[in-house]
Amino acid sequence: MSKRLIVTADDFGRSLQVNDAVEDGHVNGILTAASLMVTEAWVEDAVARARRLPNLGVGLHVTLVDGIPALPPSQIPDLVDDKGLFTLDLVRLGTRIFLSKAVQAQVTAEMRAQFELFRQTGLKLAHVDFHHHYHQHPTVFALVLKLAVEYGAPGIRIPYEPPLPSYRARGDKLGLRLMNGIFHWRRNQAMRKAALRAGLVVNDRAFGVNDSGAMNAERVGSFLDALPDGLNEIYSHPATGHWQERPMPPSYQVAEEYKALTAPENRRKIAELGIRLTTFAAEAATS
Repeated sequence: MSKRLIVTADDFGRSLQVNDAVEDGHVNGILTAASLMVTEAWVEDAVARARRLPNLGVGLHVTLVDGIPALPPSQIPDLVDDKGLFTLDLVRLGTRIFLSKAVQAQVTAEMRAQFELFRQTGLKLAHVDFHHHYHQHPTVFALVLKLAVEYGAPGIRIPYEPPLPSYRARGDKLGLRLMNGIFHWRRNQAMRKAALRAGLVVNDRAFGVNDSGAMNAERVGSFLDALPDGLNEIYSHPATGHWQERPMPPSYQVAEEYKALTAPENRRKIAELGIRLTTFAAEAATS
């Protein structure tokens, strides 16, 4: 088996700083993919950049929490707060989605609207993933899988970071890595099987789950050193710096995550370790 790696930047289109990091990380670094937030302020700038970066795999970063909806709040009243933004209460929302067919209908309508906005960009849909990995909710995943197939997505992220390979790479936070790995294992296995049955490409593992906001050059390098065979994904939230309007948490090292993508030592490791950079779309084309 070969070591194949998708390197993804989430939140493409969220700010100018994110878009700058995505373009430079792809042109001068190891970034192969970006996940587009189609309702954010800088989405048109992101799309313009993507059009001149034909090898960048641009997917849809579906957003149901902590973001801006595509539909008017009046059409999705159970998904938004009094400001018309998606709720931050992930657990309460998840319960409503699980129990209510009416809320499920709102979720489907909102996700379809986001798929349509992506289609209107004219970009080829390279993959699907979710803000805050909210597709780990079983009802949401079942609903989005139908849309992913309908809109021709070649692949979907399975946000599972296996605890032992993760710990071997980092040598820290063993308890957290074990807890997250054990807690999400059954759900992510079910997601994987369902996606494969639907004909989608899935990654074997995702690195960054337990180090979100801290995927600096050293951390990325450690995952490269310990990368298993198969189709891996490393994802992060790179930006050239923080921004004012609806910013990332201040603890997120967005500039360091950007520098990790262009760090010369990580570019060398890719070559020296025989890691093949790829995208979900490229994998689907060769499968």
